Amino acid sequence: MEILDKFGLDIQQKKGKNPGYYIGARDFELPELKLLVDAVQSSKFITEKKSKELITKLEKLSCRTDAAMLSKYVFIVNRPKTENETVYYNVDYIHTAIYENKEIKFHYAEWTVKKELKLKKGGAFYVVSPWALTWDDENYYLVAYDAAAGIIKHYRVDKMQNTEILETDRKGEESFKNFDLAAFAKKTFGMYGGVDAEVTLECRNELAGVVIDRFGHDVWLLPQGEDYFKTRVLVSVSPQFFGWVTGIGSGMRITGPESVKADYAQYLKNIIANYEVEDMVACRET
Repeated sequence: MEILDKFGLDIQQKKGKNPGYYIGARDFELPELKLLVDAVQSSKFITEKKSKELITKLEKLSCRTDAAMLSKYVFIVNRPKTENETVYYNVDYIHTAIYENKEIKFHYAEWTVKKELKLKKGGAFYVVSPWALTWDDENYYLVAYDAAAGIIKHYRVDKMQNTEILETDRKGEESFKNFDLAAFAKKTFGMYGGVDAEVTLECRNELAGVVIDRFGHDVWLLPQGEDYFKTRVLVSVSPQFFGWVTGIGSGMRITGPESVKADYAQYLKNIIANYEVEDMVACRET
């Protein structure tokens, strides 16, 4: 016991009906391990096989009783999970490339209607400078600089294949000198790129929580009468942003700038047009 104590273990003695020794303080409390287990099992980015492996390792950080409780807490089957086992190698390559200041190349894939992954750009390699990894909507993204296009882009890590670290140094340092990953994630919807703009929204008061959850507690909210408030937020204007506004419903309205209002109106017209065509076809058939 003295040797274990010298190694920093918190050895406690229990007296009474079931006397013995046990480890008192542990690096992780049960609620903390539950939090980590939940993050692993709910992540689409981690395969079912790897999820089970990671959770088993987390269970070993607790005592037998707590480990049994964690096992009962796990529900992995039937959750949407990636099947790409190379994801972990991609993450390792990306971290190494960032540390060594090197570019990477990879194939990038997309799903087809046959539920098969097809390489984009005709199978040509993407060459980019990796600068960060970020988590968004249960997916893992690489944030990188595309020197050929001269802009920052992001890629789903689970859709990257045949990743390699190149000998060439990274580019785009100026673009990332004052880069704020949190601000980038806040203004981007679904990691879908677009033109940045300060957009003014008029919302019903009951949507204050929705706006705060999306843009943070420091978001500007200005009351407009008894039922509405106005907010101005920096967003990357994209179909995903318009989809977010549409999903909230009539309680939110874009009031500026005029160019964004016009783009949103056209977005809605295009959607409505799809259903108008269907109605016309249905009328002809009847």
